[in-house]
Amino acid sequence: MKKTVIAYVHTHWDREWYREFEVFRLRLLKVFDNVLDMLSENKIPSFYFDGQVSALLDYLEIRPEKESLIRQLIKEKKLYIGPFYCLIDEFLTDKICFEKNLEIGLKIAKDFGCEDFIGYFADTFGHSKNIPPILKNYGIDKIMVWRGVPDLPSEFIFNGVNTVNMIRGYFMDIFSASMTIEEKANWLKGNLDKIAEKSGNTLLLPIGADHLGVETDIQEQINKVNQIFESNDIEYEIKLSNPFEYFEKVKDNFTTEWSEELRDNSKTFILTGCYSARMRLKQYRTEASYRLEQADKLQKYFGNNYANIVEHAYKLLLQNQAHDSICGCSTDAVHLECYTRYEKILQIADTIIEEIKISNPKALELIKNSGYEFKSLQPEEGFNIIAKNNGFSNDILYNTQRIPITEDYTSIYTLKKYTPSDNTIELEIGENEFKINNIGVQFTRFKDEGDTYNFGAVENDNGETAKILDVLHNKAIDSFCVRTSFFDVFLFKQCNLINFKIEWNNELPNHLWQVKFNLPNKILKTYSEDLNTIIEREFDADYEMRNHLPKERGIEAKTNFAPLQRYVGVDDFGIITKGLTEYEVKGNSLLITLLRSTGVISNPKNPARTTPAGPPIEVPGAQQLGYNNAEFSAGFFTPQDYLKHIETIYPQIVK
Repeated sequence: MKKTVIAYVHTHWDREWYREFEVFRLRLLKVFDNVLDMLSENKIPSFYFDGQVSALLDYLEIRPEKESLIRQLIKEKKLYIGPFYCLIDEFLTDKICFEKNLEIGLKIAKDFGCEDFIGYFADTFGHSKNIPPILKNYGIDKIMVWRGVPDLPSEFIFNGVNTVNMIRGYFMDIFSASMTIEEKANWLKGNLDKIAEKSGNTLLLPIGADHLGVETDIQEQINKVNQIFESNDIEYEIKLSNPFEYFEKVKDNFTTEWSEELRDNSKTFILTGCYSARMRLKQYRTEASYRLEQADKLQKYFGNNYANIVEHAYKLLLQNQAHDSICGCSTDAVHLECYTRYEKILQIADTIIEEIKISNPKALELIKNSGYEFKSLQPEEGFNIIAKNNGFSNDILYNTQRIPITEDYTSIYTLKKYTPSDNTIELEIGENEFKINNIGVQFTRFKDEGDTYNFGAVENDNGETAKILDVLHNKAIDSFCVRTSFFDVFLFKQCNLINFKIEWNNELPNHLWQVKFNLPNKILKTYSEDLNTIIEREFDADYEMRNHLPKERGIEAKTNFAPLQRYVGVDDFGIITKGLTEYEVKGNSLLITLLRSTGVISNPKNPARTTPAGPPIEVPGAQQLGYNNAEFSAGFFTPQDYLKHIETIYPQIVK
């Protein structure tokens, strides 16, 4: 019996990665010009534009004359776009940004006339269990995934949504290869045999790859492959179509259910080193997302007309959350653009908040009472001084009828509401560990022979542990400075939490820096924030990746590293971070990554991954040499209470 192979033509479009945005956009013009010509001439029945609209908008900025043709092709169901604005990473973002990504993407896609949508995650590095319910809320009842899927069939139900497992991935560039048609047919048979092991009588075959154009004779090549299959009694027949026809043909096959996250790396790489590569980007993202959220809430609450500029800022933020951008695995030039976008977002958010604060006394009271930082010309009773700088009063800067002059240059205070605490810091000092209320704290660093995709653990590396050199106690405010051989650690009370602040000059390339919390018992389960909800993860506390480094090609080492957004906890002990997005479990220790220095996008000799994941481009910026900082808080609270402690660190101006 013949098995139908539904093939769809696509290109996976990273806006920026191993080339910069404008370089890739020039390539996009050639690729998509050709696609439009082929669709217009019926050389291909349809084209799937990677589940996002940002690439289409990038194209139309340069080719505005093509808009009417694009709208017509979408109407004829030859071109499929959306539902997302960008293909953002699922673990290094938050629910608000993910929903904004959908809202903006759907609005644009529907405006172009698109009506058919799939939650398309061809290349994201694993999948959050909280994604399917969000998609359902937006009327999307289909998902396609690849990385992180365990031993599941081609069709399964992922937390309530029919989901297609792309068994061999989205990367299928065989029709562009310099091979004979017989060689291509033989290669395809081998891959289709592997897909068939997990499929019924209908198979899915993506045709395309990263930034890859469509071969103008693609249909002719497929016809020849089908002829070879026919003459050799091979059971497959390839049909060029679209993913929607595939979903329709296999609609009765969705019986297997899976409700956990998809982070299994036994079949595909999930590239866990991206949780910590270029940690400064993660810190920037967290701050920009938080402050933009506050600006948006405030402008909605007071009915101000900032909606368009807020959407513009969210687009910038989402562009920075595309997986090769927020994951930190692009060129240094790409990430310089990311930093610039973050600065723009912060400028927009701060301006909105300041303008509303100046024009509305109630807004100022909300800001003050929430604990959100604000600027003032003088200290105020009941508020901590966070910073003192010279500058111009915002009353002048945001007054369109005035301009600042030299005489207006004065001291500006950044203030934050003081919240008294009964919490007392009890410090017990050892040689290389100090204890806070019986929880041991150490600072460690290990060699890293990896890259931006994977931490490259070195076999038998026992690492270094910072020695405690001195402790200074400021009794007036019950704060400490713990001087270590790595850096100085500043501790102070913040409500019922102990806040840690570290600033240091990194002079060591190729190292992983962590803070290590030593708890009473082995850690078998953690609670972590994922898309603004708490998820549980189970761990083998005795697992040590250095004893399981792969020797065969095509294997990625299993690790005890996992992503976090703002919170991770064990039992009644919790940690809230400001943009630190990775933790590790080791015995009875919970470790938070402070910094991971590496100098290449993809190291072909990475001991943790035996196959390249990208080009071996040197990226000295990923070493983060020079000034670095880290801030996080720790305390005793249950996962159920994490939100009120989150608000200590991330105050909500409008609830």
